[in-house]
Amino acid sequence: MQVINKYIKGDRVIWAVALLLAIFSVLVVYSSIVTLAYKYQNGNTEYYLFKHSIILFIGFLLMYFAHKVNYRYFSRISQIGLLLAIPLLLFTLLTGASINDASRWLVIPIINQTFQTSDLAKLALIMFLARMLSKRQDNIKDFNQAFLPIMIPVLIVCGLILPANFSTAAMLFVTCLVLMFIGRINLGYIISLVSIGVVCLGIFIAIVMNSDVTNRVGTWQTRIENFIDGNAQVNYQAEQSKIAIATGGIIGKGPGRSTQRNFLPQSYSDFIFATVIEEYGIIGGTFTLLLYLILLYRGVLIAKNAPRTFGSLLAIGLSFSLVFQAMINMAVAVNLFPVTGQPLPMVSMGGTSIWFTCLAIGIILSVSRNTENEKVEVKNG
Repeated sequence: MQVINKYIKGDRVIWAVALLLAIFSVLVVYSSIVTLAYKYQNGNTEYYLFKHSIILFIGFLLMYFAHKVNYRYFSRISQIGLLLAIPLLLFTLLTGASINDASRWLVIPIINQTFQTSDLAKLALIMFLARMLSKRQDNIKDFNQAFLPIMIPVLIVCGLILPANFSTAAMLFVTCLVLMFIGRINLGYIISLVSIGVVCLGIFIAIVMNSDVTNRVGTWQTRIENFIDGNAQVNYQAEQSKIAIATGGIIGKGPGRSTQRNFLPQSYSDFIFATVIEEYGIIGGTFTLLLYLILLYRGVLIAKNAPRTFGSLLAIGLSFSLVFQAMINMAVAVNLFPVTGQPLPMVSMGGTSIWFTCLAIGIILSVSRNTENEKVEVKNG
């Protein structure tokens, strides 16, 4: 315990939540990859288990190193990250690997790992927004001095993510609005930004509907129509998810005993929450939900106790982003929301998405770790 206390700093509850989610992830992913293993690895499920475990291990290393860095350095890093993310988003949009009619990924050479550039953009934009809001608190109500410099990068990043990934762009846009509201931006300006976003979305849809550039708008329309219609024949994913949830009951079928994993597309990623409920029941699903709510609660506490504005906005922005994504994923699994393709943070099988989630949690822990030292500094002048 002394060794842990020596090297592991920051909020212990968040560390525990991250560890529990990772353990849960290994159990559920190993159970749900049977079909994938037979399709691509001749039934070798250990291949995916080993790969996923390695990705989680690297993720925790990133979390550890991020929490050791003084969070104030992330203010400068956010500038570099945003300058890197914008051209990468543009490059991905034009030449990225296309999966399901969407160019979202770049392939990292040598390790041959796909990299979703929107993950980098989300993290960089939230950090940059926290930096801009904290530095402009003295004139935060001014349009030219505060709102305009903040609005432009939000519209650029969300606009570049939008063509290939509407759900990610929408969630990031909402997160930015919440962060701006907490950062005391004039409410009228925030409402105007929402209006600008809606207009830009409308223009984009109008352009795409009259061109052959992409059929992503058709995909969005089909998903929404299928969700509203509720036809089991055209809404296959949602129906299989509901079957998994219904057969799970209160206590579930038990670890590794899922049957819908053989029929449910993306049972190891986008619809992994349905597998959780099928195997661990409503109890397991509620426990998973509770872990994310605890993460948000601890993030709010860290933000409340942080003596510097940047630390507060950083903690609340990253916490809200992770939990908001988790809620969307769960809502899709229980058919409260149209299919979005969002993974469950720290639980769904993934690669770089897990790494960026771990980095975000590590930054939150960094704010927590440095709070006590900063309180002493601020008190002593």
